[in-house]
Amino acid sequence: MKRVFLIVLDSLGIGALPDAKSFGDEDANTLRVVSSNPNCNVPNLTRLGLFNVDGVVGGVENPAASYARLGELSMGKDTTIGHWEMAGVVSDKPLPTYPNGFPEEIIAEFEKLTGRKALCNKPYSGTEVIKDYGVEQVETGALIVYTSADSVFQVAAHEDVVPVPELYRYCEIARSIMSGEHGVGRIIARPFNGEYPFMRTANRHDFSLAPPKDTMLDRLSSEGYDVLSVGKIVDIFCSKGITESYRTGSNKEGMERTISLLDKDFNGLCFVNLVDFDMKYGHRNDVVGYAKALSEFDEQLGEFISKMAPSDVLIITADHGCDPVTPSTDHSREYVPMLIYGSGIKQGVNLLTRPSFSDISATILEIFGVDNGTTNGRSFLKEVSAK
Repeated sequence: MKRVFLIVLDSLGIGALPDAKSFGDEDANTLRVVSSNPNCNVPNLTRLGLFNVDGVVGGVENPAASYARLGELSMGKDTTIGHWEMAGVVSDKPLPTYPNGFPEEIIAEFEKLTGRKALCNKPYSGTEVIKDYGVEQVETGALIVYTSADSVFQVAAHEDVVPVPELYRYCEIARSIMSGEHGVGRIIARPFNGEYPFMRTANRHDFSLAPPKDTMLDRLSSEGYDVLSVGKIVDIFCSKGITESYRTGSNKEGMERTISLLDKDFNGLCFVNLVDFDMKYGHRNDVVGYAKALSEFDEQLGEFISKMAPSDVLIITADHGCDPVTPSTDHSREYVPMLIYGSGIKQGVNLLTRPSFSDISATILEIFGVDNGTTNGRSFLKEVSAK
């Protein structure tokens, strides 16, 4: 039995990429900001070697994991493109964004097919948009439609006015409209509830664009390996290549589920996304919340490591940055860390700075003896294998 656990700390970038200026992110460094906060206590990540990675300060002698700094070849800084790349698909063109809102013909078609009017139609913070448009949404039954700097079409509504299954149906309609040149990375259902000021609920759901070609998930599952999804991985990949999925409502629940899967007899990949870092803290410029969340993860990481089987491999990485002190509340174009750990993995190998997230997929495929095929990336398994 071979098991690889790939855990994505959603948005934990480690410093601006060389082209970050063109994205407005030349000063971004999510990890530096978060780790400098006194609420950040991450002894397990430190022991593994997070702070030994190129460009990061504060490393330890003899880190327990091998490590690298990964660049991004894809033209973007969003969740979809980041995860696609780490699964072996590099995107040469950025997904479409709408800094001035969606075209009138898109909104008209959405209103026609849903039978409801659309409110807002501009880039907005998800928490602010329900402050400014929530009351009108409740009173009229219209749908709040908004976007961000990312390639997203987001639909918000009160759960008492638009039941969650109905909101999901509207998002499926939006997904059918937003194709071709308007093929945004994600359609996102953003339900909220309560009295004003309203609160977003845990019933968020992403309706993603399907990857343009097979990923490592497809290649693994087609060869008979298990591919388990924890969190929103199943949404990011439109269920393609995934054999079993577990939805979660928080980082804590995501790690609890991942820890429980250590007791499951499976042969393959467990792919985990912990979205709270991004959704609850990065986008809200909440440094303290981010630092506490990273500390909570680190504590659960200690429990996870203590229960790993001798043949298990753990990889920890991120998909982009979301620096919580920059003026923007959007993602940032950053390098990401990569830590690889297990009893069959050498300790303390510095893999330096590598050009692409897709090196992760190439390595995982080699671990399972599956041909890399048309996926991108260069495996680093031989450099870190203790065998």
